Amino acid sequence: MHKFPVIEVGGFHLDLSTIVGLLVSCVIVFALARAAVRNLSVDNPSKLQNFMEWVVEFVHNTIASTMPLHMAKKFIALGMTLIMFIFVSNLLGLPFGIVMEVKEDHHGPVEFLGFEIISAEEVEEAHHEGKHLSVAFWKSPTADLSVTAGLAIMVFVLVHWLGLARNTKHYLKHYFEPYWFFLPLNILKELAKPLTLALRLFANIFAGEVLISTILMITWFGLPLMAVWQGFSIFVGAIQAFLFTILTMVYISQAAVHHEEEH
Repeated sequence: MHKFPVIEVGGFHLDLSTIVGLLVSCVIVFALARAAVRNLSVDNPSKLQNFMEWVVEFVHNTIASTMPLHMAKKFIALGMTLIMFIFVSNLLGLPFGIVMEVKEDHHGPVEFLGFEIISAEEVEEAHHEGKHLSVAFWKSPTADLSVTAGLAIMVFVLVHWLGLARNTKHYLKHYFEPYWFFLPLNILKELAKPLTLALRLFANIFAGEVLISTILMITWFGLPLMAVWQGFSIFVGAIQAFLFTILTMVYISQAAVHHEEEH
């Protein structure tokens, strides 16, 4: 069975595979953005520039479908960051894995860089049950609930800050609509939004990686199935990045746009 390397620092439990995935995702997204604007040309644009222009137009049209056109431009940077980061993060666990095998004759805790990542009790339990034990250092960061929850909380804070700052009267009023005693239900609805955002993204990517691990267990017989599933995983990763982005824009529109429309 695979265990992910979790270390404890200052009372916090940190998953090294998630941290590595986040750093790699950030580097890839930044490198793509930097390369796309490095040699901009009107007469002879590069293929990457053409592709990024298509992405920008797609994101702009997506945002414009949720709010007035004149407001959509303000959120293009946010939409681009979300869709690119989530898409890259979703696919990061597909191409390969970095796994450290724990030998059957190993006893005691498993350590990495001086930190205990698997306790001696877990090692002995795996040996006693006859399970193959290994440490996986590579996965999609969005296959970790803490990452998707962090993204969802960021969206939650942003949405309600924009509602209070740009649309105070209507934003507060909607909690009491259609009647004042709907306040608890409206609060529950708002709290459910980040929960569903986080769980939907996490569940789809985590389930995909579990299935990949299962397919790998059937050795070379699973190679054709692996190729098909990886192609489908790219599609799922793109859909999940799109859903997270467009739902973010819908929530922003619901909270902050009404004041603009009234004037």
